[in-house]
Amino acid sequence: MTAVDPRLSINQATIKYADLATALRVTAEAGVQGIGLWREPVHEVGLDEAARMLAGSGLRFTTHCRGGFFTLPEGPERVAALDDNRRAIEETATLAAAGAEGSTAVLVLVAGGLPEGSRDLVGARERVRDAIGVLSADAAAAGVTLAIEPLHPMFGSDRCVVSTLGQALDIAADFDPAVVGAAVDTFHIWWDPQVLDQIARAGREGRIATYQVCDWKTPLPADVLLSRHYPGDGVIDFGSLTRAVMATGYDRDIEVEIFNADIWAQDPAAVVQRTAASFGEAVSPHLP
Repeated sequence: MTAVDPRLSINQATIKYADLATALRVTAEAGVQGIGLWREPVHEVGLDEAARMLAGSGLRFTTHCRGGFFTLPEGPERVAALDDNRRAIEETATLAAAGAEGSTAVLVLVAGGLPEGSRDLVGARERVRDAIGVLSADAAAAGVTLAIEPLHPMFGSDRCVVSTLGQALDIAADFDPAVVGAAVDTFHIWWDPQVLDQIARAGREGRIATYQVCDWKTPLPADVLLSRHYPGDGVIDFGSLTRAVMATGYDRDIEVEIFNADIWAQDPAAVVQRTAASFGEAVSPHLP
């Protein structure tokens, strides 16, 4: 079997239907050294047990997914969302402490879409900035970096009003880079004509909290959320994007995060192995 790139991390979404124990086992057995976890499988076993299982796996912890969804106007639902994000910050700190050496306490934030009945995109983005301002002290106290993830504009209405890396960096600019950074995900930013300049800017500002990769291929399925593919199976130029991220001095693990119903239906061990192989072919050649 070809050696697995030591910087590869499997984002748990890639093997969505594997429970935490299975996800940890198949990742480690494949020779992958890192894993990014999602809150729901952690909650299924409880945070303390999840931390114990992670520690026993020997894997590095790379990100926790996800926080955010705080574009709601003032009211009890917004308060509840902020409280939930505080819990996510605590989870991130606990899991990062349980992971192997080199683990990173990064909580990925998906901002949220337009509130029901609203067309105020500018106002929604300002509420994202306000929410991060509220949560930044909690994150700093816990030693957690909040990673604002811009999503492709097709998700702007229902999932994320932050659509470009530049917008994410503009929001992050008010805060300490150790506390608020950005997630650079190839699926969401490959199309942006300013992306290379914005990656360089993110590097200068010390804001790249995580680099995530998967591919884009058309036609998109009816549920566009499930349109991610293995690196190398679509049209994204991983060479230029990866070299740009590496040029900033980014030295952390690189996650593969795939949402794809056909991939989810397969044996998770086979998916991890295929992920490692595709990463080795499409991404590894561009790493230092």
